[in-house]
Amino acid sequence: MDTNRTLGAIVMAAGLGTRMRSRVAKVLHLLAGTPLIRYPLMALAALDAEPVVVVVGHQAEEVMAACGAPNTRFARQREQRGTGHAVQCAAAQLPGFDGDLLILPSDLPLLKAETIASLVAAQRTSGAALSLLTATVAEPAGFGRVVRDAGRVTRVVEDRDATANQRAIREVNVGVYCVASAFLFPALARLRPDNAQGELYLTDIIGEAVAAGQAIAGVPVAEAEVAQVSTRADLARVERALRARTAELWMNEGVTLEDPDTTAIGPQVSIGRDTVIGPNVILRGRTQIGNDCRLDGSARIIDATIGNSVHIKFGVVITEARVGDRSSVGPFAQLRPGTHLADNVHIGDFVETKNAILGSGTKAHHLAYLGDAELGREVNVGAGTITCNYDGFRKHRTVVGDRVMIGSDSQLVAPVTLGDDAYVATGTTVMKDVPGGALVFNDKQQSTRPGWVAARRRRETQAAPPPPAAAAKPTRPARKRAAAKPKRAGKQPR
Repeated sequence: MDTNRTLGAIVMAAGLGTRMRSRVAKVLHLLAGTPLIRYPLMALAALDAEPVVVVVGHQAEEVMAACGAPNTRFARQREQRGTGHAVQCAAAQLPGFDGDLLILPSDLPLLKAETIASLVAAQRTSGAALSLLTATVAEPAGFGRVVRDAGRVTRVVEDRDATANQRAIREVNVGVYCVASAFLFPALARLRPDNAQGELYLTDIIGEAVAAGQAIAGVPVAEAEVAQVSTRADLARVERALRARTAELWMNEGVTLEDPDTTAIGPQVSIGRDTVIGPNVILRGRTQIGNDCRLDGSARIIDATIGNSVHIKFGVVITEARVGDRSSVGPFAQLRPGTHLADNVHIGDFVETKNAILGSGTKAHHLAYLGDAELGREVNVGAGTITCNYDGFRKHRTVVGDRVMIGSDSQLVAPVTLGDDAYVATGTTVMKDVPGGALVFNDKQQSTRPGWVAARRRRETQAAPPPPAAAAKPTRPARKRAAAKPKRAGKQPR
């Protein structure tokens, strides 16, 4: 038998997912910062499956954009008429395909590429027309039951169409198939909506294979691996399971996680050996962390590249930025998109950078904003320094040469260039280019008046109005008179 046949795939992603109680299609919901639709596509990429057809329906444009796979084909299922109809729509995008086709849903994000590979291997070594993954579960309600005869798979009965005896079966179909195209395409044409839902069931091709005497392979898979996301509670449970799996994977690769339960690592993140990650760290997107790094805790790093021996201190946010070897960032700093720190750069507390390049050895230790700026090597940025890059209409760039000293509380009003070895005095507003080696300062003279405070206090004391006099207390007889009750009108005493 041919074990090197072409392998293609169909991913079902047309449904809305009403149990999510959301206006957003289920496959667009995020798991570990990644849309659900990406998980089957990543598994298929690991198997080199091509072509891959994604069946879209609800919010089709958004789903296609979320796939992020340039070679993916798309088939629209404009009316949801069952799984068989979805595969019919996909088949129209596969003219002339000859090989094995994987068919899988988009809501099993814990399904491993190795498990799918074992399904393909079973299909090819057994010579089966069709192979499917099955799981024995504690609560089979909602799943199609796998019916066997003398150990052979004979059919799959959907939960809504099953008899009482069939509902007692705990082996279920998880919706993942590998089918020979020579059998699949003709079988799809013969599907009929002969069921309680009036839909075209893909599982009906199993009965057709049995009737035609074709072999069917059932490949068991662990229940935990096929946890389905149907509700937001499911999404949270799967997130916890994925977080634990990912944490164990990286710890086995030589990464220390001080608190794995609070460390969230995305599926496309890579981390070097002997890196130590503190609690409450979130790593998302295509973030790459080098070797021997230290992430103290409560950091959020997205689509960033971190070099070797980098120290990310507490409370740092880094997005779409690059940090060179032996650099340090934080605490409480933010590197926004377009930031590029060379080696040995030090960014301190409450420093923000955006679209900025900082050369080797440059330091900005406290309270600075560096936006749309290019700083050379060994620049010292004093506390309170700001690059004033926006004039209300457009952004402008600040260029600072090597070994420039920028004093505290300085403003660099872009567009402006400071040459190598320039020196900016404390509190200077730089509005014009500064040549290399020059001192720039604003001519603000300091005036000192000795004794001024005492003189002011005397003036204030003399000008202050006298305190109001206290009201005189009434004499005792007056108090008695004031307290005496008026006589009642009427009879006079005798």
